[in-house]
Amino acid sequence: MFEATFSAIDRVLWKEEGCNTELDYTEQASWLLFLKYLDALEHDKDTEAVLNGKKYTYILDAQYRWEAWAAPKDKEGKIDHNKAKTGDDLRRFVDEKLFPYLSGFKQKATGPNTIEYKIGEIFSEIDNKIKSGYNLREIIDRVDELRFGSQQERHELSYLYETKLKNMGNAGRNGGQYYTPRPLIRSIIKVIDPKVGERIYDGACGSAGFLCEAFDYLRAKPGLTAGNLKTLQERTFIGKELKPLAYVIGIMNMILHGVEAPNILHTNTLTENLSDMQDKDRMDVVLANPPFGSGERPETQQNFPIRSGEAAFLFLQHFIKITKAGGRAGIVIKNTFLSNTDNASVSLRKLLLESCNLHSILDMPGGTFQGAGVKTVVLFFEKGTKTRKVWYYQLDPGRNMGKTNPLNDADLAEFIALQKTKADSPQSWSVDVAAIDPKTFDLSVKNPNGGEEIAHRSPQEIMDEIAALDAESAEVLGNIKALL
Repeated sequence: MFEATFSAIDRVLWKEEGCNTELDYTEQASWLLFLKYLDALEHDKDTEAVLNGKKYTYILDAQYRWEAWAAPKDKEGKIDHNKAKTGDDLRRFVDEKLFPYLSGFKQKATGPNTIEYKIGEIFSEIDNKIKSGYNLREIIDRVDELRFGSQQERHELSYLYETKLKNMGNAGRNGGQYYTPRPLIRSIIKVIDPKVGERIYDGACGSAGFLCEAFDYLRAKPGLTAGNLKTLQERTFIGKELKPLAYVIGIMNMILHGVEAPNILHTNTLTENLSDMQDKDRMDVVLANPPFGSGERPETQQNFPIRSGEAAFLFLQHFIKITKAGGRAGIVIKNTFLSNTDNASVSLRKLLLESCNLHSILDMPGGTFQGAGVKTVVLFFEKGTKTRKVWYYQLDPGRNMGKTNPLNDADLAEFIALQKTKADSPQSWSVDVAAIDPKTFDLSVKNPNGGEEIAHRSPQEIMDEIAALDAESAEVLGNIKALL
């Protein structure tokens, strides 16, 4: 039923001129899903209060609750279309009253970790792109069919939402920035093995895939107490995200996975000066796939001891700094980081090897990330001790990766098993740091078993990078024009 509902919503959105991509479909579905979820949450809390002999104070004023404007019900529990707004009345209410009211919660909230603040942030950052009030009515009727009551219902909804995010990633380069393949995330989490009570952080969280999967991993642990569950809800997951759409999607994704008030901040992580970081800011576990791309401004680079225009290099410095002594990290980064000869790359590799134990490097095959031509590796490190030996694993699924042959959990099973003991195999080997050139700190993937990495890129990878650079240049030019 839920799958049919999602498909019907997409078909209606397809009619809207302002909704042209999977990104638009997901954004517009997200704000409506959020309000439907909020309505269900408030009703649950009201029922719980009544059972305890208390009175619940609703977050939203009566006229702005889902049941008042979106889905007023008749005696049979069906939408009363005599009372429900539609057409221009509905569109004007949403654009001129609902969104301004909800965005105002950002100023009213007691702090950024409250659901009130999330409401304000979401509706300050996105717009209603559904300009036909009749299409909006049809979508609302579909959304109202969804239920958030049972764990099974939420699980199904989260699965379908993840499918939408995957489709976004497959839709092209712009969507890919929001989606890291879930089998890869799950394998990273299994290696890191976070514990209840540890703080888990992603400073470039996108659609919050790492945080959602980490929540699922910990929630599945046997013998969890009510205190453990409260800790997972309130004091475990911290995310930061710059892009407004990704911020909204990340919050909705975590809510559907079961986190009521996700602690995701809408901020630019790279504007934080590393020298200002204190011990209380440090994290036990860092999981991230930071954005790739050059062009970071000089004023942003000044926040980092190793200056670089490459965003991922600045993020890696941030992640090293924010990991507490004894903490662990799993970071996805372009494989060229391992061998680039520029001063920033060499200095960053030196910093990583001397301040952390870079114990494992997972080399991913081309095509892992749909819509992106870059090859990646995953760096696994522990903060506080120097690297003595690096264990490499070169993933070879035995097929060309692509939309029809995506990465799956079985592909990574051997990596997870061998990583525990750092065993040698045709795909894995170890390198002593003493054997690494102290001038370049080159960490290139060079399989001694005959699988040495080929440096040449495919024509498609080169074309993808050219297109990415063109898009980046267009964005810069657009920003310059906006300032003139």
